[in-house]
Amino acid sequence: MRGIKHFKPRAGLDQRQDSPVSRTPVMSPGSPELPAPRPAPAGFDQRVYTAVARIPRGRLATYGQIAELIGAYGCARQVGWALRRLPLPSDVPWQRVVNARGQISFTPSREGSDWIQRELLLAEGIPVDGEGRLPLGRYLWVPPLENALDG
Repeated sequence: MRGIKHFKPRAGLDQRQDSPVSRTPVMSPGSPELPAPRPAPAGFDQRVYTAVARIPRGRLATYGQIAELIGAYGCARQVGWALRRLPLPSDVPWQRVVNARGQISFTPSREGSDWIQRELLLAEGIPVDGEGRLPLGRYLWVPPLENALDG
């Protein structure tokens, strides 16, 4: 091909003594020197679901509050999108998360889940008016400090 230079490695380049691969000791799988495998960190959505699962029945949290709780300050919108990706029906009490104005976010893009949210909150004894407003100050969940999650 015209204009493309072909790379030709120097002889013995992959066998250099100072390469990180050459310095890595070879150990057998049962060797005590091998570090214990670490569990993979939970993804953002899973951290959101874990935090939301802690909200008690009859209490509310805001998207921003959940973001702070999982160590993602300023990511309220991303919390909302994570909850939107939650397959329904779900054991995660997603309906207990509302916006910072103390309202259900009614939008056509929610495809009716906003009305489902309203009905679920009413069933939990939380009053919601026709505009989706609710008494956030009265029902706001304040998690104990030991419930804070690492980000």
